[in-house]
Amino acid sequence: MDLDVFVSAHGAEWDRLDALLRRRRRLTGAEADELVALYQRTATHLSLVQSSAPDPQLTGRLSQLVARARSAVTGTRRASWRDVTRFLTQGFPAAVYRARHWWVPTALLSTAVAVVLGWWIGTHPEVQSSIAAPAELRALTRPGGEYETYYSSHPAASFAAQVWTNNAEAAAMCLVLGVFLGIPVLWILLQNMLNVGVGIGLMSSAGRLDTFLGLILPHGLLELTAVFVAAGTGLRLGWTLIDPGPRSRRTALAEEGRAALGMAIGLALVLFVSGAIEGFVTPSGLPTWARICIGIAAELGFLTYVYVLGGRAVRAGETGDVVDAERSATLPTAA
Repeated sequence: MDLDVFVSAHGAEWDRLDALLRRRRRLTGAEADELVALYQRTATHLSLVQSSAPDPQLTGRLSQLVARARSAVTGTRRASWRDVTRFLTQGFPAAVYRARHWWVPTALLSTAVAVVLGWWIGTHPEVQSSIAAPAELRALTRPGGEYETYYSSHPAASFAAQVWTNNAEAAAMCLVLGVFLGIPVLWILLQNMLNVGVGIGLMSSAGRLDTFLGLILPHGLLELTAVFVAAGTGLRLGWTLIDPGPRSRRTALAEEGRAALGMAIGLALVLFVSGAIEGFVTPSGLPTWARICIGIAAELGFLTYVYVLGGRAVRAGETGDVVDAERSATLPTAA
């Protein structure tokens, strides 16, 4: 494509579309029809430029023009409670369900790493001594030590809010940083599993592994599942850059990225529940079996939500992306 010739041939149409958009509230019926026709033509022009002669300046100008025209043609859409309901019952669970082939293996491998690290630390005194001095380790693991008092060190409400904020930030980082080929996600996962492994190792070496599990399982099941979902989705986003499949790399990244950002909102709600459990249930006076049962119930509830509602939504064609009307127009391009 000769870009100069293309601009000369269609520049007048783009200028006309810009002029109509500037006074769109005072258009006649014929001018409104003209605006729609020019919008369709300009969208086609943009697609041709992007595929044949991707000039940044011209692409930017036409993208802005098409976006303004699309807003004028379709009108401004406001979010409603129907959107919230659709997101919670279809969009979010469908996105999590679609990513299950990434986050389930991530969960299994990460758990295995934490267990191996815990075994290694628990059976090697020299490793324990490299973590902290013997007196500090005793302060951590003794009855009434720091591992136990950590969960009741602050008022329940503020502790739950702090935990929720920290975990939501970690999940969001996994989702967003996945675009860097997933490498930062692996580092975040390793840090989380290292923390769990150290707790397992130190408490098992002190003969108090049952106490540790009784403290971490009530909230940890749901909390770690949310982290694994975020990490798996982030890794999938990174892999999309390497292998976008039949879609163009830009389209694939846009679709998966929008779904990932939506998942950040959904996972924040999931982590709110786990934070509430950690703040109010874990340090409570309930028997250990009751606290663990609450954690298992929360975990099973989330998995049922994902596999039942999410599976049903995916089979109905839901992808977790925004609805068709809110996506950028994609038109066929000439060979």
